[in-house]
Amino acid sequence: MDTNKSLIQSVTHQTHNISRRGVLFAGAAAGLATAFAIPAASQMAQATTIGKTTSARDKKNDIAVLNNGLYYEHQAIWAYKFAAPKLTNTAVGKAVLAVATANLTDHQAHRDVLSNAIRSLGGTPVKAETSYDLSSYLKKGEGNIDTDVNIAKLALALEVDAAIAYTLEAAKLKTPALITAGASIGTNEAAHATAIRAAFKSLGVDLAIVPTAFFNPNTRPAWVLNV
Repeated sequence: MDTNKSLIQSVTHQTHNISRRGVLFAGAAAGLATAFAIPAASQMAQATTIGKTTSARDKKNDIAVLNNGLYYEHQAIWAYKFAAPKLTNTAVGKAVLAVATANLTDHQAHRDVLSNAIRSLGGTPVKAETSYDLSSYLKKGEGNIDTDVNIAKLALALEVDAAIAYTLEAAKLKTPALITAGASIGTNEAAHATAIRAAFKSLGVDLAIVPTAFFNPNTRPAWVLNV
């Protein structure tokens, strides 16, 4: 039996018994993820002041790195807003929506602090596009928008990639406070991925919430869930 069928069957068997428990558990996991976003905002605000003493060359570097992060925050915001209306009003749909809503709020906070940091360094924040191409995820079978389960798996793949990207990109920053802030945002993205896996767990799916001790390209296959 493939992973998608096993997930759907497991969720279906549990739906009548976990409606309230699952939604509450998913909401608690989402709240935990949101808590990780608070330090990032504070650190990024501090970095905007420290950045005033940064050299022109380092500022140019940091602006480019931060704009890379901002691009993906715009993408995540668009993806969550695009997928949310497609969720059903079932226990599964409500559990996914609870996590998605909290994650969206965090991404909007990331967008705002990144934009402010870029402006403070003398740069121009990259603008959000009207839509984003997620076909590469669909082609690899890392989620879809046809069911609640597949929407959650698509969100998981996006959050895993965001966590990995921030880990790699933060090391390229030159301003110490920005490095710390970028790492903090990366931690939040990892918490998002964990919250989504926790939502699956709360709905009766037998999987490890934290499958590996690290987030990196090598461990990525253990974190994502295929259709």
